Amino acid sequence: MTAAPPAPPPDLGTPAGRYRMMRLIREFDTLALEWERAGEIPGGIHPYLGQEAVAVGVCAALAPGDQLTSTHRGHGHVLAKGADPARLLAELAGREAGLNRGRGGSMHAADVSLGILGANGMVGAGAAVAVGAAWAARRFGRDTVVACFFGDGALNQGVLLEALNLASVRRAPVVFVCENNGYATTLPAAAAVGGSALGRAAAFAVPAVAVDGMDADAVHRAAAEAVARARSGGGPGFLECRTYRFEGHHTMERRLRLTYRSEQEVALWRTRDPLDRLRPRIPEADRIDAEVAGRLRAAAAWALAAPRPDPAGAGDFLYAVGPPARPGVSP
Repeated sequence: MTAAPPAPPPDLGTPAGRYRMMRLIREFDTLALEWERAGEIPGGIHPYLGQEAVAVGVCAALAPGDQLTSTHRGHGHVLAKGADPARLLAELAGREAGLNRGRGGSMHAADVSLGILGANGMVGAGAAVAVGAAWAARRFGRDTVVACFFGDGALNQGVLLEALNLASVRRAPVVFVCENNGYATTLPAAAAVGGSALGRAAAFAVPAVAVDGMDADAVHRAAAEAVARARSGGGPGFLECRTYRFEGHHTMERRLRLTYRSEQEVALWRTRDPLDRLRPRIPEADRIDAEVAGRLRAAAAWALAAPRPDPAGAGDFLYAVGPPARPGVSP
């Protein structure tokens, strides 16, 4: 097996760099949808199409040593933090060369070396991990900031509320990022959330702001302010990024033929496509599009050529190793 195609570190400091990453995320998930329909991806995926501006705008405000926790819809977050698209594709396809050796799949991609503490299939669960990581970093004297992504469906999860409280009390350097796409699976947020997203943060004295989640530059400005405040000891912040997913909650949705959104609603949001909004300001957009397409072709060929894990190793990595067992406790 040859090494993965070169993966340069992401440059999100310019509009062109942010457009390049948004295009990569868009084309990556479009390809992932094709692979899921072709049977190359076991299970399914939660497409991120339409929400690219949130991941890119927030990650553009992070330093290389910062960390993030992600969700079941995590491909965009993982790529924007610098993960190799070839290895992430291999992970989705269950290959040994994947980010997590093909064991994690779409919902559990992680790369701790890049500060990606993991996507998570449990709604809201990343909030507790984010606060713990941020608190630990502060206690060890590091200036690490942790971005915690979650959806509007997590607003009613107790773990999120506990995490907000603890972050506020301990002034943990966490930026909570609510990707409010209007639906928790098929349930409209308006029918499920009493109060508001910003109200959840206000209840714990966490500074909060709503931002247009279809505008990468607007997200970046708001995230940069929250990250700077957290890094300087000002405590947590909260962003409500109002966005929209163009595809279903999960690829299974097409097979079930669920209808809970009107075609008119989806079409209206597509007129606010975050890539279309940014593209007219990028003179080299055509070149970037071609560059991204070439990079993904190479990544896809490499990922599909990677071997699958040996079935004999199905029990590997199930248990932590290293710390000695406590007296009286069987290993």
